[in-house]
Amino acid sequence: MNEQLVSMITQLVVEKLGNNVSDNSTNQTTVDAEEPKETLIKFYDTVTSQQEEVPSLIQTNEPLIKLYHQESFQSEGSQGQANYFDPPYNVGAIQPFSFEADEVSESVQAAKQHTPARIGVGRAGTRPKTKTWLKFRLDHAAAVDAVYGEVTEELLQKLNVFQVTTKVTDKEEYITRPDLGRRLSEEGKALIQSKCKLNPKVQIIISNGLSASAIEENVQDVYLALQQSLSNLNIEIGTTFYIDKGRVALMDEIGEILQPEVIVYLIGERPGLVSAESMSAYLCYKPRIGTVEAERMVISNIHKGGIPPLEAGAYLGTVVQKILQYQASGVDLVAKEG
Repeated sequence: MNEQLVSMITQLVVEKLGNNVSDNSTNQTTVDAEEPKETLIKFYDTVTSQQEEVPSLIQTNEPLIKLYHQESFQSEGSQGQANYFDPPYNVGAIQPFSFEADEVSESVQAAKQHTPARIGVGRAGTRPKTKTWLKFRLDHAAAVDAVYGEVTEELLQKLNVFQVTTKVTDKEEYITRPDLGRRLSEEGKALIQSKCKLNPKVQIIISNGLSASAIEENVQDVYLALQQSLSNLNIEIGTTFYIDKGRVALMDEIGEILQPEVIVYLIGERPGLVSAESMSAYLCYKPRIGTVEAERMVISNIHKGGIPPLEAGAYLGTVVQKILQYQASGVDLVAKEG
């Protein structure tokens, strides 16, 4: 390689490095000449903090984070100027949690006085309010308990009634196979034939149906009031008994066996979200296999929040008297009365 060329390149590199070093020293001198700035964050250790002057914030033991209530902040703000540590806006006082009061119109309030339905309950965004949702869950649980519950043996002993069964074996089958709840078991038929009076004027039967809770809560008052009402009207009553897991149309088969003039069937209603303790009373004049639904009558919604049980029992006696008088029930009774 040309030695002269290498020497020239080396000289140029040395000169360039010398220029950079002189520039850096000039810049450093300029920075040192400027006024020093205070650091944004200053650190103290135990030794130096005892010797050096500590900022007033630490000397006065003021908290680094200050919490304000509505009243105290307003009073402090009125006494002096706000400083860096004051909150930039008013903070409301902390209140214990409570459900919001329902704000509904007067028309909705008037409607709520006449129905237990869930109207005017409000919402939170697209969802129901927490209070409404919890009440819904509670009522739904009560309805499930009513369907799957059982009438206690203690109640049956108080009413002095015996128990028979249908062709249903369990609750799941009762729900999925209504037809089996409309037929007595062979043991049930034999028990009815051996214990019950034949050809009575009125035959009363009781069943848990779809709500054992309804029977537990209402049947004693209804049954005793009905007995008293029929006794005052001099109407003969047959041998009352209880059917486990029965359906309404089961009265037709019982009518074939006992041949009564009127059957009064006290049965638990399908529970809803308003009440899981509602009972119904079905009545029919000479029910037999093949009786159509138009020939039946029903007094429904018997519970503490609907028709009072004692009142329902007394009223059923007058309905039975009318059925016997006109020898008809259902739409036929309405036609004869008209």
